[in-house]
Amino acid sequence: MKKQEQNLEEDRSVFIEGQEEEETANGQKPEDDEEFDREMARLMEPDPEANHGKKKKKKEKKPWSRRRKIVTAAAAAAAFLVIRGMAGGGGETAPLVATQPLSCGSVQNRLAVTGPVSGTDSVDVVSNLHAEVTELLVKEGDKVEKDQLLAVIDSQDLEREVQVAQNAYDLAVAEKEQSEREAERGYAKALQDCQAAKDALDRTAALVQAGSEAPVNLENAQNAYADALRQVDSYRVENGKAVADETYSLRIQSAAYELEKKQKDLENAQVKSPISGTVVRVNTKVGQFADKPENEEPMFIIENLDQLELEIRISEYSIGKVEVGQTASISADILDGNTVEGTVVSISPTGEEKGNGSSERVIPTRISIDDPESGLIAGITARAEIILEEAEDALIVPAAALLQKEDGSLYIQKAENGKVSLIPVDVGVEGDVNVEILPLEEGSLKEGDHILTAADPALSDGAAVTELPQV
Repeated sequence: MKKQEQNLEEDRSVFIEGQEEEETANGQKPEDDEEFDREMARLMEPDPEANHGKKKKKKEKKPWSRRRKIVTAAAAAAAFLVIRGMAGGGGETAPLVATQPLSCGSVQNRLAVTGPVSGTDSVDVVSNLHAEVTELLVKEGDKVEKDQLLAVIDSQDLEREVQVAQNAYDLAVAEKEQSEREAERGYAKALQDCQAAKDALDRTAALVQAGSEAPVNLENAQNAYADALRQVDSYRVENGKAVADETYSLRIQSAAYELEKKQKDLENAQVKSPISGTVVRVNTKVGQFADKPENEEPMFIIENLDQLELEIRISEYSIGKVEVGQTASISADILDGNTVEGTVVSISPTGEEKGNGSSERVIPTRISIDDPESGLIAGITARAEIILEEAEDALIVPAAALLQKEDGSLYIQKAENGKVSLIPVDVGVEGDVNVEILPLEEGSLKEGDHILTAADPALSDGAAVTELPQV
């Protein structure tokens, strides 16, 4: 037994030295060996469940890191030495190995996220009217249709303001019409005066030419005609018709705008729902001013709860794997252990700060809840696992069954006729526990082949082994 412990200590030293050399080569600070020691202690302890034929609980898959592979390899080697010693202690005995049949199945790579559940449409109903609420027609939980009346606001002052604005508008219109009538009369007279001045100028010119009039009279006639032309040009004419000054049109526009605003305010005294949905919050009451709701919240919040969504924020480091159309499995405390299906429906084109002083960015994403009768309600927090990748009818193995060499190549150790074969593979979809393997050599692996459940770097190709009975 002392010899076995000495061998274990030597193997431990070899793996620690290899780990430190590789971490130093990568420019990383070597970590302590607590993880290795814990793994060694675990392997040296007897398994009480194994003596009763019970299956061991699966451990959660850790990230497939190089350090993990080194530690796993060391632990596997240690376990191999312990089992070999238990089997008889002699170097001549083939080591005992745990195997399982290679199986086909499905494996998924999932991303877990959390976020609040909300309706697909949500609107805040507010009012800028400083008037009292006289009627409240809905309560929280009521279903409403678009344009349904929610509350009534006192409109007496608003009605008076509308009347004042209407009078101002009517006056502006009347003034413009009066101005146009005066312009038409003035323009007609100016044309007549201009024609008379033209006739007088022509007569005077003839008389001066004949010597019957003094030249000064011709100059006076010319000045009179010029004055008449200026008077004609002083009128704004459109399509041969004199029109009122532009200021009258501007006054009408201003009065019309004010009238429309007052009419809109009066209309808004009837508070209506802009969408069909459910009243989820009522923050006002009769006698309260409409523009001063409780806690400065909207008067009403209406949401479409017939179609729920999960609002999540995905890290910038994971968003590249997420696409619109991917499915998700959604769970929440309210579902009592059940799950519902969802679909990624939108990914924001821009990121935002994660908060709490973190430099990481997150991308807002929305997952629709496929079943309207899912049992979820708006306002709670739910957890979603987005299926990033999925493989069906694939060769799957435990992640611990993968053996990685120093050059990065991956192998599965297959036990057959008392010997181990190293089968080169690639990895496909990686799940939490199992991974999809893709044999590099056609026909090298098939369903039912016996594979080592935990990779053992101490077993080379062709090494003799004895399989433990499969549970």
